[in-house]
Amino acid sequence: MEPKNCKRRILLAVSGMSPQILTETLYALACVQRPAFIPTEIHLLTTASGARSARHKLLHGGNFVRLCKEYGLDPELFKEQNIHLLCDAQGQPLEDIRTARENEIAADQIVDWVRRFTSDPCAALHLSLAGGRKTMGYFAGYALSLFGRAQDRLSHVLVSSGYESHPEFFFPTRESHLIEVGNGRVLDARDARVELADIPFVRLRTEIPQPLLEGGAGFSETIRHIQRIDEPPRLELDLTCRQLRASGLAVELPPMLFAFYAWIVQRHLRDDSRPCAADLREPNGLFADELMTLVRSVEGEMGRDRELTERSLKNGMDKAYFEEKKSRVNKILESQLGKALARNYQITRFGKRPNTSYGLALEKENIDWRD
Repeated sequence: MEPKNCKRRILLAVSGMSPQILTETLYALACVQRPAFIPTEIHLLTTASGARSARHKLLHGGNFVRLCKEYGLDPELFKEQNIHLLCDAQGQPLEDIRTARENEIAADQIVDWVRRFTSDPCAALHLSLAGGRKTMGYFAGYALSLFGRAQDRLSHVLVSSGYESHPEFFFPTRESHLIEVGNGRVLDARDARVELADIPFVRLRTEIPQPLLEGGAGFSETIRHIQRIDEPPRLELDLTCRQLRASGLAVELPPMLFAFYAWIVQRHLRDDSRPCAADLREPNGLFADELMTLVRSVEGEMGRDRELTERSLKNGMDKAYFEEKKSRVNKILESQLGKALARNYQITRFGKRPNTSYGLALEKENIDWRD
């Protein structure tokens, strides 16, 4: 989906004491970039001092409204409620980000805002890194790498020499607008050049499990999950407690699917015992009996899944039954672990027809089985 074609188009900037990066970025997106990206809403993440500066210079000072009027943009795109404050652990606005703890808290909030904006499939997010402390820009960019989609963009605004960071420059004007720069020198805002440097970024969204995409995890926890992909895989399966852990993460499977996965693991741990496609050409009574033994162990006296399974396997396990359970297990693993991490634990096809078999890619020594 092209960003300009999205129903909801969001410009998000992180800023400190230079709120003009917002007007500069908007100008570049709407008036310089082709095709233009006209936001339907604009948001600013900043500290308490940054918010005061933004209200004074952009809203009350009229520079944002002046930009919109001059270039035919909607001044309703950005209002005071679109200025979002970074807060401390007690919910009080941060004046600045100076300590390690404040840094950590700010990171979690920046990540959460980016996650929220990218959760809408009808939205395109354009994130500007031009303002704020270096760590704010780093966290914002990394957050987009974690959650960004094909329609999302990352940029840094570039302003010609003399105008950059000047407190009186907000955008190139149509008419002459003189700015004093000291030593009797003046510059004309009309002559300024503003453009965007598009910043490519690696999209890791498919590697993040659904629970983290839905919120509740901070920056460090999300990064920790990504790091697990490069660590040696480890599967722990406790049959009695019906617990499954992959790379230290708990995986929740319904009882029937837990039993089916346990059966795959059990056969994987035997020598040359992977289920083969050839064994499922006709309903397989041995496979059905082995699975039912595990179902009884897992379910105990909870009879409903057991009764349904007994009826389904009455004449043996057929290919359709096997494929349906395999597909459901693999989808849950991907949802809860993320695509890359799940590959270590999913039920995989080995070999070519007619000698196809099914099992895990894990080495046996990386599996901890407990009855």
